[in-house]
Amino acid sequence: MNRRQVLKNIGLGAGYVMVAPAAFNLLQSCKSEPKNEWQPVFLNVTNGMALTHILDVILPKTDTPGASDLNIAQFIDAYMDEVAEEGQKKEFEAGANAFALSFKENLDKDLKDGEHEDFEKVVAKYLGADKETRDAYVKVISATQDPEAPEVEFDAHAGSYAYLSAVRDLGIWAWKNSEEVGENVLWYDPIPGVYQGCLPLEEAGGGKTMSL
Repeated sequence: MNRRQVLKNIGLGAGYVMVAPAAFNLLQSCKSEPKNEWQPVFLNVTNGMALTHILDVILPKTDTPGASDLNIAQFIDAYMDEVAEEGQKKEFEAGANAFALSFKENLDKDLKDGEHEDFEKVVAKYLGADKETRDAYVKVISATQDPEAPEVEFDAHAGSYAYLSAVRDLGIWAWKNSEEVGENVLWYDPIPGVYQGCLPLEEAGGGKTMSL
């Protein structure tokens, strides 16, 4: 695969459309999977380990469950394997590989040797970049989607930004739609009543998002 094709396989994280029944079923099935026994089925082992670290940076455990508490890495890996379309699979795999390259370039170490603090630094570099830098990443990725555009130099940094954006979007979706968060963190009413358009804030979940 040439460099242009590698970038062409990396989207901007906006094309991940959840297929509700399949996604929800996967989310439920992943919640009870033993964490210590997990082996990725879509990503390779190293990229699967990196995905776990990335999600723990984005969704750390605080007074609410973190990504690892909810097996979100397992869910995303299974979603890519069982539900995602072929184009999405190629995007995600190419993004994971781009992240591995930029991790090496940023820290002079391979993914398998990375500590959690290393992942914090790299995630912050891309997702915390200023608007000008983010716009530059988007421009590079967008250019690869135009068949009439000139050859684009492979840029693992733009690919890493796209990958981390996709992981963040998928991770937050899974976190908000997990049973644990839905029932114990968000505003949960198992038997909702009639619609009332005007309620005091304290009677409307205290400002929390309502669980599905």
